[in-house]
Amino acid sequence: MATEIERKFLVDHKKWDLFKKPPGELYKQGYLLNDEKCTIRIRLTESSGFITLKGGTTGISRSEFEYAVPLQDANQILDELALSSVEKIRYPVNYKGKLWEVDVFKGENKGLIVAEIELQDENEYFELPEWVTKEVSNDMRFTNASLSVSPYKYWEK
Repeated sequence: MATEIERKFLVDHKKWDLFKKPPGELYKQGYLLNDEKCTIRIRLTESSGFITLKGGTTGISRSEFEYAVPLQDANQILDELALSSVEKIRYPVNYKGKLWEVDVFKGENKGLIVAEIELQDENEYFELPEWVTKEVSNDMRFTNASLSVSPYKYWEK
């Protein structure tokens, strides 16, 4: 079984703006199923499509299965079958031997920047970049699936 172990953090906008970033890539994600036991997502970039099935979360871990889908099919699935969606620019950042994926959200989630790091073990050590702030790994509002139905724009802040 494939397991995703992921931690999420909010990002300081000012420090992120000053950071020399690699090129980002537009991601469009649509959700076909989204409940506490299972999430099914279609993801599109300019050049690829993927379908992902994720199990329920225990701590910061959950089962994850991801498969390539032809781009034309992925577009059609997103357009015709997705119940909700999010768009973001993803920046891959290598920091002290670890890959961080920083998502700058668009649309109704504009203003939200989240950094994710995938780990091999829940207790794995890593260093935080200076632009990382509060950890939100256990706050389900910050999952992309949740943001697709309860956008950041509408939260009381």
